[in-house]
Amino acid sequence: QVQLVESGGGLVQAGDSLRLSCAASGRTVSAYAMGWFRQPPGKEREFVAAISWNGISTRLADSVKGRFTISRDNAKNTANLQMNNLKPEDTAVYYCAADRTYSTQINNYDYWGQGTQVTVSS
Repeated sequence: QVQLVESGGGLVQAGDSLRLSCAASGRTVSAYAMGWFRQPPGKEREFVAAISWNGISTRLADSVKGRFTISRDNAKNTANLQMNNLKPEDTAVYYCAADRTYSTQINNYDYWGQGTQVTVSS
């Protein structure tokens, strides 16, 4: 089992930055790829970013490329999402997830956090 807890969400203005963190616990957390997904109000959950188990490879959704960065620290069992130049359309609940296959597909992820709200005002 892997337990995930997100933190760092909040209310910001357009153009501001936020850093989301995901604290992971459980067996062999470092063996899992980590992903960030988000669910905007009234919409489906969507892929945002993923990082391989060793941190060497990353994937980003086109909508966040150039603004968001994903990273991880396996010594601390954390994964982070640095979000710069935030836009109102980034408003969503952001979820951290763990997956053994380094996927962009929601259904591949085995473990999920409870989510953290990010609201960007214009």
